[in-house]
Amino acid sequence: MRGARAVVVGTGGIGRETARLLTAAGLDVSVAGSSARTDLELGEVVDSGRLAEHLAGVDYLVNAAPLTDRTRSLVDAEVLAALPPTAHLVNVGRGPTVVEEDLLVALREGRLDGATLDVFATEPLPQDSPLWDAPGVVVSPHMSGDVVGWRGTLADQFVANARRWLDGEPLENVVDKERGYVPGGGTGPPPG
Repeated sequence: MRGARAVVVGTGGIGRETARLLTAAGLDVSVAGSSARTDLELGEVVDSGRLAEHLAGVDYLVNAAPLTDRTRSLVDAEVLAALPPTAHLVNVGRGPTVVEEDLLVALREGRLDGATLDVFATEPLPQDSPLWDAPGVVVSPHMSGDVVGWRGTLADQFVANARRWLDGEPLENVVDKERGYVPGGGTGPPPG
């Protein structure tokens, strides 16, 4: 994979960590988010609303976007057509961000090498879904975050943020569904 090109869609915790790990593995990584901007960790972030313009020569499109009005049906026929036929789609974001019918057409027509899907428009994925038998598709059970100790870690994060909020300190790991990850966190309770 060293030298391959990847675009990660989503600037929240999952997108950031995915971009970091792919970069560490030697991939050339670009990131798309809710707006074009310069991010201290990610560098240049392109507007996901113009995603198709940034996919020439991409080997992997990794979707880690939340479901918002702007991301619903984000990965559609236009985006899939902009990818090279050797590209692979990975969706670990939200199912409705990918137009599954458009994905099936691209796969069946050989315009996309494959897709690894952890999330779907309907979950669990119905037994009669054509995605089960689509060429090049790997289906996982929407369990990517189910690791040993995750509940304790999540509880610790909640308690730490509750304390920060009560003390009027900035919160950690803040994600705004419209703006994405908010570096520096949010604010504590309103004064008064």
